[in-house]
Amino acid sequence: MTQKTPGAAPRDVRFDEFHSQHSLKNAAIAARKRNYQDFLIVDVDAHHYESESYADVFEFIESPVIRRHAIESSRRGGRSSMLGGAVGDQGLGGRITRHWLRGKERVEDTSKHRDITTTLRWMDAMGVDYCCLFPTPMLFLGTHPQVEIEVAMARAYNRWLCERILAHEKRIISMLYLPFNDPDETYRMVKDFGDKKGVVGFMITAPRYKPVHDNAYMKTYRLLEEMGKPISFHAAYNWSDQSLALTNRFISVHALGFMWFNMVHMTNWVINGLPERFPKLKVMWIESGLTWAYSLMQRLDHSYMMRTSDCPALKRKPSEYMREMFFSSQPMEIPDDPSILEATFKMIKADTQLVWSSDYPHWDFDLPGVIYDQPFLSEQAKRNILGGNAARFFGLDTAPVKNIPIYE
Repeated sequence: MTQKTPGAAPRDVRFDEFHSQHSLKNAAIAARKRNYQDFLIVDVDAHHYESESYADVFEFIESPVIRRHAIESSRRGGRSSMLGGAVGDQGLGGRITRHWLRGKERVEDTSKHRDITTTLRWMDAMGVDYCCLFPTPMLFLGTHPQVEIEVAMARAYNRWLCERILAHEKRIISMLYLPFNDPDETYRMVKDFGDKKGVVGFMITAPRYKPVHDNAYMKTYRLLEEMGKPISFHAAYNWSDQSLALTNRFISVHALGFMWFNMVHMTNWVINGLPERFPKLKVMWIESGLTWAYSLMQRLDHSYMMRTSDCPALKRKPSEYMREMFFSSQPMEIPDDPSILEATFKMIKADTQLVWSSDYPHWDFDLPGVIYDQPFLSEQAKRNILGGNAARFFGLDTAPVKNIPIYE
């Protein structure tokens, strides 16, 4: 397959059959039809499988005891691994082949890390200028029973990501993982990595059981505010959660879990007055969709008007603070009646606060068209959501740098 780029000699790009014929090729055709090359597109939530690089990541673990344990346990795999594994059926019993075909994707340029090449490949096909890259298995690390393991793995992964990926490609950025179960190590992580190339903020994985309003975290929030670095809460699920354990199908825990943990953290964040204490700290809520946000706004406002004495730190309704935060779009819950989605966008002030995310390469990823094709959005609103709002959130250059391929 030949891929042509205006102003450049054709270059031969050979994907595995799944990617070339069914996914990225169609994404690139759609990107050119919509003229994505003319404006900035930022993906605020994309992923790689850091587990594919565990052999390298584990070498960055500072403790020699934990490092050896990680290396030896990884050879056993599965539940014998030190890091364990999440229970679920993300691959739908093999019906989605993307995961096991990843290893067959050809990467002939060995001068840079494989993850850089494969990431830029899908970014260009979709029309993405910058992507904020997150881990995948580590999204569940916050439920690990040994806090020291989360700390060791978080620091090792962040060092590896900064040195192997972010330092070598300006279009790939990240909000680094925070070992939130240890407040002091969380603070140290921000101090040590806040000025690294490509680090545009920090991320807390939502499935965990530490209250965000605990005084032990206030110094970290203050440091982030002083550094001008935003914080995000990345959703996931925990089938072992006492409530979610009542569900018996993956669809159930997936639908509820990705909303549940962010709803709890958002409620604690707002009700305990953190927006008043840290008014310049930018906050983003990732991969919970949108419907939870407006329903929680209404619910909290209703309760607040009856029990304002429970919230002495608040000077406004909870929804007013929430509308100043940022929300990632994926997964976009698109109803049959478009007026419902339009009302949802209005509730969260989507023109200025919504940011597009693909969640690629996960099974439920969204292309930019999920935003661009909404008939109720103006052209400016589309551009804001697809890139402008994220550029403001992260402090990015707004000039497009993508290279959308042309396929024959």
